[in-house]
Amino acid sequence: MPKAIGEDQGVIVVSNRLPVSLECDGGICHSSPVSGGLVTALSPVLTASKGVWIGWAGAPDVEGVDAALRLFSEDTGYTLRQVGLTSEQIENFYFGFTNQIIWPLFHASNFECNFNPEYWRAYLDVNALFAFRTVESGDEDDYVWVHDYHLMHVAKYMREAGDCRRTGFFLHIPFPSVDCFKRLPWRAELLEALLEYDQIGLQTMHDRRNFIRAVSALLPHVTVSGRGQVVRAKIGSRTVKIGAFPISIDYKKFYKTARSASVRKSAQQVHKALPSSQVILGIDRLDYTKGIPHRLRAMHQLLTDHPEIQGKLSLLQVVVPSRAAIPMYAELKKEIERLVGQINGEFSVPGYVPIHYQYRNLSFDELIAYYRACSIALVTPLRDGMNLVAKEYCAANVERTGVLVLSEFAGAAAQLRNGAILVNPFDVEGVAAAIHQAYTMEKKMRQRRMDRMRESIRKNDIFKWVDSFFASAFAK
Repeated sequence: MPKAIGEDQGVIVVSNRLPVSLECDGGICHSSPVSGGLVTALSPVLTASKGVWIGWAGAPDVEGVDAALRLFSEDTGYTLRQVGLTSEQIENFYFGFTNQIIWPLFHASNFECNFNPEYWRAYLDVNALFAFRTVESGDEDDYVWVHDYHLMHVAKYMREAGDCRRTGFFLHIPFPSVDCFKRLPWRAELLEALLEYDQIGLQTMHDRRNFIRAVSALLPHVTVSGRGQVVRAKIGSRTVKIGAFPISIDYKKFYKTARSASVRKSAQQVHKALPSSQVILGIDRLDYTKGIPHRLRAMHQLLTDHPEIQGKLSLLQVVVPSRAAIPMYAELKKEIERLVGQINGEFSVPGYVPIHYQYRNLSFDELIAYYRACSIALVTPLRDGMNLVAKEYCAANVERTGVLVLSEFAGAAAQLRNGAILVNPFDVEGVAAAIHQAYTMEKKMRQRRMDRMRESIRKNDIFKWVDSFFASAFAK
């Protein structure tokens, strides 16, 4: 339990998805736990407090879900409560408002947002459902911690229902510049809803500045004061804390797994299958914010500028399937595959293929083996709230000789700038030059850079993140 939370303090976590994966057939559902930093960090807190996790089960409401969740709750020691959504709500709220409006808007994407009023109404309806489920859960002194952009209105609806429990909100994605945010037709309503929380957490100081500027521009009756990690907004008689709390990873888990004999053997097999002397790793969910086509064009530039490295350096690009039902994602997949084919067709020779492309999910051990096998990590999102792949790569780099090439537009850049090679992902020639710098970097320099990043991540792990959020929330 975080030090700020007493033994008798209950905790309710609210997120779009529950920390389980369900398979249902004929009214019988089986659940399995979902891995991830948030689950790793919050499960011990919820177990110790006999808390509640509220979320959507990931599919239209069907018979058998509640029974499966009860069995899961018995195993974990905390309660899972689902918010059932209809197919229409999933379409308009999840695939509509959150994926076609908030996601591109908050990531400052070039794609046009679909400001469909039906999507907005569906978002409000679903947030009201989550709020109602929260109001009827737990005890009157529980702390309610709501996560991410899907649920920015939950506290507002809780207050309207007379629920005055302490609430916190954490935004896992970036907060956009005020000029970008102003495009949202419901901009003031969204800010006012967020300010119903008692504490708002953002990933970086840059995100916090953007949020405060939006509040100042759109809500002149709100005053913000203070310095340091956490500042305060005054709205009438209420005070809201607004802070930067960079999320992290379970460093010990990644380090321990990377050192295991099985992962070491798998890493050796990966490297043996890729005969280049150095292998670059790119691993991303299929999304236009990750900059995968830009990265591939940088590889083409590198191979053109430095023909001497052909046969010595290759890219292992893993793309994890995501949101396949959305047309722009299907088009992105085609574009990636076209570029891979073009580069391989131009630069391959017998015994050497420059781009090794995989479109699939990886198990945790496979992921760690890939981290260990690759001497360079290419993490170049066009915009990212944090990007934990960068931190995971460093934690798993037990030889300490890896090089991280990192986008300056990833939240992780603020923490890792003293060890990573920072790049502008839109600058194809600049990224190509950075890869060449990583390829030619001497071992001692690699180790110095990697040691700095690893130590920073070790000291500021996922558990420190939880502690810092709660410490601020419960401070007077």
